[in-house]
Amino acid sequence: MIPKLAKGGSDTSGLLFYLYGPGKRDEHEDPRMVGAWAPWVPDPARSAGTTVGELALLLDAPVHASRGNVPAEHVYHVAVRLAPEDPLLTDEQWAEVARAMMSAVGVAPQGDRWGCRWVAVRHADDHIHIVATKVRQDGTQPNLRQDIVRMQQLARQFEERWELRRLTSGDRTAKRWPTTGETRKASRRHLPESAREQLERTVRTAAAAAASEDDFFARLRSSGLRVAQRCGPGRSAPTGYTVALPGDRDQADRAVWFAGSSLAYDLSLPRVRERWHVPIPEPDVPPHAFWQTLERNLSAASGSLGTGGRWAGAGDVAALGDLLVVAPAAAPPLVEPNLRVSAAEFERAARAPGRRDLGGEARMLLRSSARILVSSARSSGHNDAAAFLGFLLALVAAVTAARLWHEEQGYHLQADAAGKAGRSLRETVEVSTGACAGAGVRPRARRAGSASPRAGRPSLLTEVVARALPAHASAVLVDSAWPVLRERLIALEQRGFDPAAVLAAVVARRELRSAGSVAQVLVWRLDGWAGAHGAALGTRTPAAAPRSTGTPPGVKRTVAPSAEATRFPRNDSQGPRRDH
Repeated sequence: MIPKLAKGGSDTSGLLFYLYGPGKRDEHEDPRMVGAWAPWVPDPARSAGTTVGELALLLDAPVHASRGNVPAEHVYHVAVRLAPEDPLLTDEQWAEVARAMMSAVGVAPQGDRWGCRWVAVRHADDHIHIVATKVRQDGTQPNLRQDIVRMQQLARQFEERWELRRLTSGDRTAKRWPTTGETRKASRRHLPESAREQLERTVRTAAAAAASEDDFFARLRSSGLRVAQRCGPGRSAPTGYTVALPGDRDQADRAVWFAGSSLAYDLSLPRVRERWHVPIPEPDVPPHAFWQTLERNLSAASGSLGTGGRWAGAGDVAALGDLLVVAPAAAPPLVEPNLRVSAAEFERAARAPGRRDLGGEARMLLRSSARILVSSARSSGHNDAAAFLGFLLALVAAVTAARLWHEEQGYHLQADAAGKAGRSLRETVEVSTGACAGAGVRPRARRAGSASPRAGRPSLLTEVVARALPAHASAVLVDSAWPVLRERLIALEQRGFDPAAVLAAVVARRELRSAGSVAQVLVWRLDGWAGAHGAALGTRTPAAAPRSTGTPPGVKRTVAPSAEATRFPRNDSQGPRRDH
């Protein structure tokens, strides 16, 4: 829940007419009052005898009756918005939010009948607008110091009470969410994300991959962005920068520019420059040792992450975030989308509150690993699937170490973000495990037009499971993910493969003792096997989230790409796929 001071001014009537109106592009739906300073206040949207203008006069009455000094801009305007994934609140819940916030900031303290007048208007599912006047009914003015801080503290209580997305007040790590106007602009243009989100992702990738400031700006330009550097008076070196998408213009046909700090706190130019304060030698890793070198670096970094203190730990998790950002470009196509999801989920965990130290063994190892991924991707040995799996396992261990460090520091939101990234990476591990398995399994010869012998006899699939994993068969057959696993096995049979042979191959590849849901893990492994061996089994559906490796509620998972696009392994001759 995000309370934000909006533009107030001195025109109460004009603001109310806008809130009760259709909006600039008919985006307001069913405008109505959900709360007011008194229960008798009529709602112009529900009362035929009251107009919006008359409601404005009621609000302004203490202002006009005051004999003292009246603020030049007497309208107090607050917007309170939910995060996109939050459940919708009822009108009664929004009314409670409005009353509590107006009381907390001193506009209308609870039990004070002389407080300021206010109304709360809802014209969308995810937010309300609170409009008040800055003159109390006894003619005095309220003390509004620290008003936004008080509202944020109250919002944290509502988040916990109603199980909304937990935010942190003022720790400078929260994501910069797109505004309503930016989101609707993207929707009108049929774009999957707003300009702010696209720019943030592109700038973050460039910062993580760059070896110097010049390289950073070169990567921004080569990615197709418009870039402008900002220099201070008498300075030749830039003090900041702004970026814009080509073709993104406002109503006056001017380019829409975003400063780096407006995309994310850690994308300001001073924060981006921190990556290069300690030089990283250009890596020289032979192709056959590419993934093994990265695995060793990550294993060593996991052991020392955060051991240098709070500031050093903040630098360590930031370097790990950069490594996750650049990893998808060097990964096999089958798991590249999963790695991008993991990097996005870890984003909040890469930003610890306060200062961060640029030294430390873990940070140097992680920065060196990122440079290896960026500089040596051309000879990375993409066809060494087993070595890549070792790298993934080491990456899971590093993310787990970051989560534990955040928990020790009391950074609960960052720890949650690292936990989500870890679960996504574990899914990627299982998909990769399946892709590495059973290269010798081939389709069985079958007469044209013959029906699958097992498609109509699903009971035999239980025998397949019992033979392939006798220690886990009983748990698998009662698991909520068993129907999905059963569909995968039937699909294998229908495509001419022996489901028993394929299942045995993916089971033998890696232990299952640590899996929270063995059935779900086997679904992921079969999806990886199918993508690597050209036997698409349909859409990956994580129906049952495992306790330790599954998908938490509200986290979106990726859909498996087609078999033609997910051949794993791929040949070195394909060359690298680099993000700029």
